[in-house]
Amino acid sequence: MLPSRLNKLLSAIWGGRPRPPRPRRLFRRRKRLSLALQGGGAHGAYTWGVLDQLLEDGRIAIDAISGTSAGAVNAVMLADGLAQGGPLEAQRRLAEFWRAASFGGNLPDLQRAVVERLFSFLPYQGSPMPWFGDLSRFLSPYDVNPLNINPLKDLIGRFVDFERIRAGDRELFITATNVITGEPRVFARADITPEAVMASACLPLLFRAVEIDGVPYWDGGYSGNPVVLPFLQSDAAADVLIVQINPRERRKVPTTAREIMSRVHEITFNAPLIAELRALELSGGRRVRLHRIVMDDHAFDARTKFNTDFEFFSLLRKLGQRATRRFLDAHCDDLGRRSTIGARAAAEDELV
Repeated sequence: MLPSRLNKLLSAIWGGRPRPPRPRRLFRRRKRLSLALQGGGAHGAYTWGVLDQLLEDGRIAIDAISGTSAGAVNAVMLADGLAQGGPLEAQRRLAEFWRAASFGGNLPDLQRAVVERLFSFLPYQGSPMPWFGDLSRFLSPYDVNPLNINPLKDLIGRFVDFERIRAGDRELFITATNVITGEPRVFARADITPEAVMASACLPLLFRAVEIDGVPYWDGGYSGNPVVLPFLQSDAAADVLIVQINPRERRKVPTTAREIMSRVHEITFNAPLIAELRALELSGGRRVRLHRIVMDDHAFDARTKFNTDFEFFSLLRKLGQRATRRFLDAHCDDLGRRSTIGARAAAEDELV
């Protein structure tokens, strides 16, 4: 009798409104984990799913984060959400961003054009600005964007409080590529600004190089995608989970121009990670335990990087959540004890 009355009382109180979130499972000691988030266009929604599941699980404490390009955007959303309100706020922040960034979301047209181009890596058709369209196939942003308009700064500022990030105690690393030297610049937490994220996501055919302290930068994916070595020089957790969304291998040779360019991008943006894994191999992999969740299992082709429908983002999120549950079921007990991929094996896998 009492349970029935209690159910009626709760129903009357909530009146059809969404119920409060499920209580997280409590564990005596959470596993500390550093995250390395790769860039990869709209497929960054897969990383959203990975992060969402890690935050939901309750067994994981996110200790430090590195991110590049779209991975840098996910990284600052995660870091600021955690700093403001913990896992629930981080989940909300990520969900709000990906909803807003989707087709039909509530971004202004100019910011939407930037997001869709950032996610696709290729010229966007039907943009409200002509320099996002066919002209950008033949002319540089210095030709078609003389005012150097870059609304990405306002977009990021809408969701992230950078002062709160810099004042926090969670290590954060964002990578951009020095245009002059071709070397990576890793911005640590104290130096992270909207400009640093803009630099990390600066596609050369979309934006002019982003200058910081007089130095021009392009997308960090060319030189560090994502970076792992900075974790060795900090007090971050020795367990590093790489979220890799650019496929390591394809089962067939690309034949169309779009497929060829997509595979070129994948190889180019995976190359820095291969180099870092090689460096870890040469160092003996001291003080780091490597883990990886990779999107290889899903047969999305080059065209899906254009897809900004929220249904598609939600699908990628679910796939990321599912992969993370599988990873935790198989390897949660390994965290803090041993690598689930060896530095040598990981590097050799990249070259197969």
